[in-house]
Amino acid sequence: MRRTAPVADAVGLLAGYALDRLLGDPRRWHPVAGFGRAAGELERRLYRPDRTAGAAFTALAVGGPVVLGAVAAAATRHRPVARAALVAAGTWTVLGGRTLRHEASVMGRTLRDGDLPAARQRLGNLCGRDPSTLGESELARATVESVAENTSDAVVAPLVWGAVAGLPGLLGYRAANTLDAMVGHRSQRYARFGTPAARLDDLLNLVPSRLTGLLTVAVAPVAHGDRERAWQVWRRDRNDHPSPNAGQCEAAMAGALGVRLGGRNVYFGRSEVRPFLGDGPRPEARHLKRAARISGAVGLAALGLAAAYPVTVGRLVNAVGRRGLAAATGRRQVYAPTGRPGLGAAPGRHAVGAGQGNGR
Repeated sequence: MRRTAPVADAVGLLAGYALDRLLGDPRRWHPVAGFGRAAGELERRLYRPDRTAGAAFTALAVGGPVVLGAVAAAATRHRPVARAALVAAGTWTVLGGRTLRHEASVMGRTLRDGDLPAARQRLGNLCGRDPSTLGESELARATVESVAENTSDAVVAPLVWGAVAGLPGLLGYRAANTLDAMVGHRSQRYARFGTPAARLDDLLNLVPSRLTGLLTVAVAPVAHGDRERAWQVWRRDRNDHPSPNAGQCEAAMAGALGVRLGGRNVYFGRSEVRPFLGDGPRPEARHLKRAARISGAVGLAALGLAAAYPVTVGRLVNAVGRRGLAAATGRRQVYAPTGRPGLGAAPGRHAVGAGQGNGR
């Protein structure tokens, strides 16, 4: 199992990414949509306007998929083909790269055709801003910012957590990210109840968002971007965004495209003013195809890292962990008080007490 499980996980990630690249999201019976309905029902039962209720809701809604994934992983620990198939299905379910790039491309064509009503109607597929008064530039900016952020949320982060934690990581991350979209936004209803879900999503995206920013800088030339400029803008502006993660992705994308992001965002019932990220003109329809190309290249680079992790660094981490556990177990047995009758540890058991504690 120690040899085959990492390989099966790597193969599953590759196959799942290929399925998303070829087929996109399932058009019917999407598991994430089913999870959203179940989470909505759980919210109706648990909702109270406080963080304790929100924490219980988040723990149950995220813990369920994690446990399900852990049970499935354990059941296939000696069946590498079945394990790879499960990881592939899970990866395909949680990724959204093809759909993201498709929406950006359609928005670009719609804006080039000058059809603002259709473009405003499509914006809801990418973000929650009120599009009713937005012109071409603001619609293009919203699309670029959504592509940048969702490249991390819908592609890089699932691959990272799938590489690190296998099927439980894939399902748990997507559950947390879905909850954040449902209840993690600022509103009167979710001001306190949604805070635990929002904080969990922030935590899970700390590493993936920064990796997304770095990969965006690295692949900038695929869309005729300047890697050095992208690096400079990313370093300068990435921490100006109110989100601990979104600015990492948006600043790098702004530098790669040579545009200026940020400004006033109008949502349904509220508005926010975001700091400017990047230099140059405001985005236009012509920038959306380039943004989609960068998103696709970042996804491929992240896939390569994710597929390599289980069979390289992941194996090393597991080996070090096993050796550390064995060493700790050995020390506890050596120092166990076996010299007095009645206090010695039986063969194969660890003595508790006598200066060693119980691990707390």
